[in-house]
Amino acid sequence: MYCAEKLPTQLLPDEMGLMTNKSPAMKFSSFHLFHQHPGWSERDVFNYNVQLVEYLEEMGFHGVWVAEHHFREYGLCNNIPALLSFLAARTEKLRLGTGIIVLPLHNPVLVAEEIAQLDMLSGGRVDFGVGRGYQSGEFTRFGIDIGEARERFDEALDLILRLWREDGVDHDGKYYTCRDATLKPKPLQRRGPPTYVASISPDTVKRCAERGLPILGDPVATFRNLGRAAETWRTEMANNGFTTDGIDLCAMRTVYVAETNDKAREDLASFETKFDRARIVNAQSAPIDPKTGEIAKGYEFWQNRYLKGGTLTDDFRWDQLEVIGDPERVIGQIKALRALGFNNVMCDFGSTRPMPIEDMKKIVRLFAEEVMPEFR
Repeated sequence: MYCAEKLPTQLLPDEMGLMTNKSPAMKFSSFHLFHQHPGWSERDVFNYNVQLVEYLEEMGFHGVWVAEHHFREYGLCNNIPALLSFLAARTEKLRLGTGIIVLPLHNPVLVAEEIAQLDMLSGGRVDFGVGRGYQSGEFTRFGIDIGEARERFDEALDLILRLWREDGVDHDGKYYTCRDATLKPKPLQRRGPPTYVASISPDTVKRCAERGLPILGDPVATFRNLGRAAETWRTEMANNGFTTDGIDLCAMRTVYVAETNDKAREDLASFETKFDRARIVNAQSAPIDPKTGEIAKGYEFWQNRYLKGGTLTDDFRWDQLEVIGDPERVIGQIKALRALGFNNVMCDFGSTRPMPIEDMKKIVRLFAEEVMPEFR
């Protein structure tokens, strides 16, 4: 079983479809929350993002990642495999990332089937990003104890990977059971899509390394904390007998590039005055155990993260959190991420900013034309 004690069946990196003979190239993907802005219909949200995804392929991006959320305008995508199947038919080259599927909310056998089918239909373009989730409101409405999230996640991930790679799978776990299960179809990518685990806390990073799996860096972790997470991951990978050569590490960042630094700072301040961050980062979003009213078991690392109302100064975001500025400054920040070991930048170009599509395309185009060529 893929758990913290011992993982005897873990795969080597080359078995995960990842390069092992050279340093990985820098990749740029985008993140899509499908946030419903005030005044936007639900249909507007989907039309906007589909149009943007098609433009990202035109601009030469590596991939897109889609988030899962439920019951809130914060994110309208509640079925990532279904949405990515639609996007697969509208694109030809983009990698299609689940960013992320909240495993404890799902039957892992069904997830394994859906992702395998998506991989087949898309021609092997799927990247599988997973996490245990954090929004207690989602767990409560599904009738799942958020205090069980870590155990459910570990068991579900183990079962999914086995179903992609084995036939006649028998599993009798604490939360899930299946008998003599053989997936049809299997994923097109050998032994399943590359798998990434959303993680930044030391405990979760170590558990990723015990599996030999790469981390997907949290968007609200500072550059310093991303570096610490990457270093912990490399150390623990070595301790568990895995090479890190050629394995992608992905960092999600809010990204904004403007013609000048002054313009970028001015726009940053303008964005914040128009956005009520506390509507997203608040107690409703916090991993609260409804039985105790306290932070749920396994989420102690984030004790204060969601309970401060999301108050962040513009200087803090400029210096420690976002990839932002003129092309030269943005290139420097991305080189810093690369030096930390992250070679896939998941760019959130403004998923919570109600920006006209042509303005968004202008930002994407400036990034594609002035930043991305530096890393080719």
